Amino acid sequence: MKEIILAKYGEMALKGLNKNGFEDILLKNIRRRLKPLGSFTYAKAQSTIYITPAEEDVLEDAMERLGKVFGIAALCRALVCEKRFDSVAERAPEYLEEVLSGARTFKVEAKRSDKAFPMKSPEICRELGGILLDKFPHLTVDVNHPEVIVTVEIRDTNAYVHADRRPGAGGLPVGSSGRALLLLSGGIDSPVAGYMMAKRGICVSAIHFISPPYTSERALLKVETLAEKIVPYCGSMAFFCVPFTKIQETIKDQCPEELFTVIMRRLMMEVAQQIADREGCLALITGESVGQVASQTMQALCATDAVCRMPVFRPLIGMDKTEIIAISRKIDTYDTSIEPYEDCCTVFTPRHPKVRPRLEDVERAQGAFDFTELVTEAVTNTTMKIIRTDF
Repeated sequence: MKEIILAKYGEMALKGLNKNGFEDILLKNIRRRLKPLGSFTYAKAQSTIYITPAEEDVLEDAMERLGKVFGIAALCRALVCEKRFDSVAERAPEYLEEVLSGARTFKVEAKRSDKAFPMKSPEICRELGGILLDKFPHLTVDVNHPEVIVTVEIRDTNAYVHADRRPGAGGLPVGSSGRALLLLSGGIDSPVAGYMMAKRGICVSAIHFISPPYTSERALLKVETLAEKIVPYCGSMAFFCVPFTKIQETIKDQCPEELFTVIMRRLMMEVAQQIADREGCLALITGESVGQVASQTMQALCATDAVCRMPVFRPLIGMDKTEIIAISRKIDTYDTSIEPYEDCCTVFTPRHPKVRPRLEDVERAQGAFDFTELVTEAVTNTTMKIIRTDF
């Protein structure tokens, strides 16, 4: 039996005259993800990519990999039949035997894209349902809450039968919406923010700030591990590591303690913007959520944004911690994020941070010292590595 994968679009199908560009990017991403599994052939039609492996024993591995490719709304392992009902009726019972033998209820759905097919959808459902009931007499039909939904799709060249429809990652294909730079810490939030912006088609690079000797090598390795956890969704990632010790020590010595965090965030944004400009990134991404900590009140965010010359995307801005943690568990970053290795955001944390800082006070405090040379030095000494995955 010939079995293939149907990768179905979501919102990409609504892109009209621009759809071809999104399809090309999605197909390129699919090819890259499946390349380690061997040879595949690909075809596009009716908002679906048809993926045929040279060896069918890799289908399950392929389904797992494709489940992390943004732009795919649903995935199906499907039996390929000739576009005749007798071919479907002959081959479907054997193909569906494993899944139907362990079920109690089922229903048949039909999608007749080719309106020239001689049988209408209700007739296909009725006839195939009867054949399956004869083959599996323990089954009963439940049209409202079936354990198994058997789907027959009548398309341009073939008929396809499947009962293994899985949700895809959704969103838009990575690379279709430009590049942005993620401020990646060792916490729970920022990896989730990177994942969510990649889901909108953004090609994500990451920047991380270190403060040796106050932060350890283990803390850096933790953040690199977080980057490795999200690259299966984001694709290979440029990872920038910024030495930030001198800037933090100078803030501590030259600025009011209660404004330390917001001034630090402003200088992080300045460093990140210079690197983003150099690397062709059009925006920054952070994991901030309104009111979560003192540096994320509306007043503190306004003070931070005042130094920004490019958009700052905050996909978690209206989410609570429970929602963020749920996503971090889904993408397998949570357990790494809670490891007890702190990053530079916790260095020199003020005892009583200003919760509602006034912009003029922040600018006056920061202006008491010229940080230009220190920022330039940090940018110059930033290192970069590419974090890749074959998954």
